[in-house]
Amino acid sequence: MKAFWDERYQKVEYAYGKTPNEFLAVNLGNTDTKILLPAEGEGRNAVFAAKNGCDVTAFDTSSEGREKALKLAEAEQVQIDYQIESFESFTAQTNEFDAIALIYAHIPHEIRTAAYRHLLKFLKPGGRVIFEAFSKNQLGLSSGGPKNEAMLFSETEVKAIFSDLTVNYLAEEEVNLNEGPFHQGTAKVIRFIGTK
Repeated sequence: MKAFWDERYQKVEYAYGKTPNEFLAVNLGNTDTKILLPAEGEGRNAVFAAKNGCDVTAFDTSSEGREKALKLAEAEQVQIDYQIESFESFTAQTNEFDAIALIYAHIPHEIRTAAYRHLLKFLKPGGRVIFEAFSKNQLGLSSGGPKNEAMLFSETEVKAIFSDLTVNYLAEEEVNLNEGPFHQGTAKVIRFIGTK
C-alpha cells in the first residue's frame, strides 16, 4: 500500500486538493484543540485544522504525502507534526487528543477494527471522532474510493467499530465531491461523529 500512495502523491498536483474535507470543516469545534489525523496523505485537513488554531498531529505511511503536507503547511504558514507511521505502530500519550479525524482512512478490513480501536486509547474522555468514508453503495460510482467492497463501510459496521463511543451522528449520505482529481462527483459516504 505504501508504494501505491507514494506513487499517487509524487505528482505535483494534490490528489485530493488543498482544501479540507467539507464534513470535517463544518464539524471541527472550538473544543477540538489537539487533534490527530491518521492516514492524512498530502495534509489538506491537517493544515486546515492548524489554521483554525489546533495543535495538529498527523500520520501516514507515505513519505511523498508527508513531503507535500509539510510544503502546504509552510505555504499556509502553520506548523503540523507529521509522522511516518501505520495505524498499528502509531503511539502517543493515553488520553492525549481532543479529537481524531478519520477522513477516507480506508485500510484492509481484516485489520481496521483493531487499528481504529488502537487509536481510541489516545482520545480524551469527552473527546470526539469525526469520520467520513465511502459506503458499500459507492461501488459502481466513479467518484473515488476502493473498488474492494470489504474496504468500504456500512452504518452497522461503523457503529460496531466505535461501539464504545456515544453516537452523536451516523448516516449514509449522497454527496457531491469536489476534492482534487481523485474525488469528483456524486458519492455515497458514511458520516459519523462519536464521543468517548
